[in-house]
Amino acid sequence: MHDRPERHDHAEAHDHRRLGRELDLFDTDPLIGAGLPYWLPDGAAVRHALEEYVREAERRAGYRHVHSPVLGKRELYETSGHWTHYGNDMYPPMDLGSEQVVLRPSLCPHHAVIYRSRPHSHRDLPLRMAELGGMYRSELSGTLGGLTRVRAIQLNDAHVFCTPDQVAEEVLAALEMIVRAYEVLGITPARYRLSLPGPGGKYVSGPGLWKRSTALLTEALERSGIVYEAAEGEAAFYGPKIDVQVADVAGRESTLSTVQVDFHQPERFDLRYIGADGAKHRPVMVHRSIIGSVERAVAHLIERHGGSFPAWLAPVQVAVLPVADEHLPDAAALAHRCTALGLRAEVAGPERGTLAARIRGARRIPYQAVIGTREAADGLVALRLRDGRRLDPLPVGDALARIDALVRAYRTTLWDEVAA
Repeated sequence: MHDRPERHDHAEAHDHRRLGRELDLFDTDPLIGAGLPYWLPDGAAVRHALEEYVREAERRAGYRHVHSPVLGKRELYETSGHWTHYGNDMYPPMDLGSEQVVLRPSLCPHHAVIYRSRPHSHRDLPLRMAELGGMYRSELSGTLGGLTRVRAIQLNDAHVFCTPDQVAEEVLAALEMIVRAYEVLGITPARYRLSLPGPGGKYVSGPGLWKRSTALLTEALERSGIVYEAAEGEAAFYGPKIDVQVADVAGRESTLSTVQVDFHQPERFDLRYIGADGAKHRPVMVHRSIIGSVERAVAHLIERHGGSFPAWLAPVQVAVLPVADEHLPDAAALAHRCTALGLRAEVAGPERGTLAARIRGARRIPYQAVIGTREAADGLVALRLRDGRRLDPLPVGDALARIDALVRAYRTTLWDEVAA
């Protein structure tokens, strides 16, 4: 009972809406509109690092990346079923001559059309298609909040088109990608949820396909060894899904990552592949998002780490601190070497205050590189780590190579796990 005020203070201090603005990560403006945050340079750096990680992880897992428009004709979403089952969350159509176009609420219809645009053999499958793409949801003003619920969403989305006997393996592989991503991001799931249909008319018909989809997701969960809970009424309108739930600093849950099995849209779009028997067969569509929306992922990361992100994700990775003005040229040279390696670095010179004040100001930056007379003369750097450790002066090349190795390996530790 006595720790409630302390918990409240911690939650308020780590609330991503407050911390994101204090750290110049993102902000909003009434002229742009509610639920439409803009990203400042440091926030954009976090976002880009996260996107680059996801793209590379997908590439290594056999995905090919595509780009598709954020608009589509109304007929596209009538075909997919979104217009009937998800219309209340979509923006009104815009008249364009004799046609109507709509801001997309999801990427899957576009990907189904991309698949359909070329013939496919069973030898092509599984075909893994990924995109970091924009989508738009007509959220009510009262439901909006910071980055967790917005109206313009950048989604890490992918769709695997596969044969029925490949589904369980693809779901299992997606779960493994999620587990790995959470490790490097320092995220602990609150729980895994098997989201099933509930009563009401928001779901597409087809009891047999729902049963089959649920069995495939359950098989993958059981094989993975992941503990999960079933929840009725949480499925997508076209199929059941695995939701990875995370909790914010106030204990509120939201869905970050998902894996879904969909027999519905392949049928609606008449998707086909030629089987080994020479006949046409219907593929299964596995929807999969490793980090969910970039906005919600960053919101959770801000709160999880209190703004002190893992080194590979930090907006500034190395703060170069010259002791005095005469050390500025050496500090600038060190920052330039960091940039050449791909590290994000900035020089915090004496104009920002005393060395002690600058060190305090850089407390969330993973590495603080102090350059004084000795270091400048001998080509050394004295590193302070964000966790308070001070390292003996090291040759600049050695120090940067070690930091670079840690960052490239997506380590969550600052120093110990890389051999000297």
